[in-house]
Amino acid sequence: MNEMIIIVLVLFGALLALLASGVWVAVTLIVVGFIAIAAFTPSPPDSLLAITVWDHSWNWALTALPLFVWMGEILTRSRLSQDMFSGLAPWLSWLPGRLLHVNIIGCSVMAAVAGSSAVTAATIGRMSLPELKKRGYSESMSLGTLAGAGTLGLLIPPSIMMIVYGIVTQQSIARLFIAGLIPGLVIISLFMGYVIIWSLINRDKMPPNDIRMSFMEKLWNSRRLIPVIVLIVLVIGSIYTGFATPTEAATIGVLGALGLAWVSRTLTLRSFLDGLMGAMRTSCMITFIIAGASFLAIGMAFTGIPAALAAWVEGLGLSTWMLLVMLTLIYIVLGCFLEGASMIVLTASIALPMIQAAGLDPIWFGIYLIIVVEMSQITPPVGFNLFVLQGMSGRDLMVIARSAFPFFMVMILGIVVLATWPGLVTFLPDLMMNR
Repeated sequence: MNEMIIIVLVLFGALLALLASGVWVAVTLIVVGFIAIAAFTPSPPDSLLAITVWDHSWNWALTALPLFVWMGEILTRSRLSQDMFSGLAPWLSWLPGRLLHVNIIGCSVMAAVAGSSAVTAATIGRMSLPELKKRGYSESMSLGTLAGAGTLGLLIPPSIMMIVYGIVTQQSIARLFIAGLIPGLVIISLFMGYVIIWSLINRDKMPPNDIRMSFMEKLWNSRRLIPVIVLIVLVIGSIYTGFATPTEAATIGVLGALGLAWVSRTLTLRSFLDGLMGAMRTSCMITFIIAGASFLAIGMAFTGIPAALAAWVEGLGLSTWMLLVMLTLIYIVLGCFLEGASMIVLTASIALPMIQAAGLDPIWFGIYLIIVVEMSQITPPVGFNLFVLQGMSGRDLMVIARSAFPFFMVMILGIVVLATWPGLVTFLPDLMMNR
């Protein structure tokens, strides 16, 4: 046991030292994996590195990743943010909280397009923040709703993080996409519920409703949103019904996005090349991290750390609730220093044996993990959504963090809801995949 503690301290120290020195996450993972195998096992690290990187580079499930990223890149370069605000505002102005709900619903729709929290927050915020400020809405709530709802880019399918988790843990990506639907609606409902309660308590901070439109005028304002929503339903629906695999659905999404951009006259040679390069950069980064994490997982397995850690946790006799509390606290701390993909690939292979020993479903754990990663997007000092909003609003990072804090707490409530009723996650996958 003492030897295992020494190994853990050496590897953890190397990991922290490399990350603190600014070395790329993927390179850090490979180096730490190399140290684990070379220093603590008789196995050849060079051969294992070559085999692992190759095995995790041609995985067919990975083909969905660049396609979904490209779909989002195409649509975020269109007029989607302007259309989103003008199309949603008339339908939501009757709710307590009025146009604050545009941030939540707009981010929810955008999440199904972009699959990234930072892109979701930036795209919707580019249009909504100036409009909400001009109409006299609370800046704190405008920033908070955008920061919180922007994280839905990780949970609402098609989610890049779901693809990463599915590849790392060998779980069905289609099941993860289906499993994310109800939890996504739960989190959206909790966000909207909080805004409604806040607005009823703080009526003096709410501007008057200045939108008066007939039903036909609302439909006319929403006309540009209809094709995008149809495309999202087509992509997600084709997976849910079993008509298409995630990769095939992503291909449909790319073709549909190109068609919509062409019809709306936002598809130019420059936007096409920019979208293609953006998708390539993001996809290569995530694929490199996955390859590095896979090698580190091999190194950890050879040293016996995951099995020893799982046995140690099991020996503590923690209840399922206490295990989840412990993991949540660990992930919140990690989220202060690492971005989402790195958190998932770095910890999934270690945490999964504990979860399975506790009798929890790996698909349920994937959704739980993604929500916790969402929370890390709005925790300083490395909350990417906070940086995005700081750049857009010019406000101090801690001001934005305080605005986002209520939505951080709402997501904790969401985790409690899903842990209390795990069927909210597993019901749809079991129903639709076992037909």
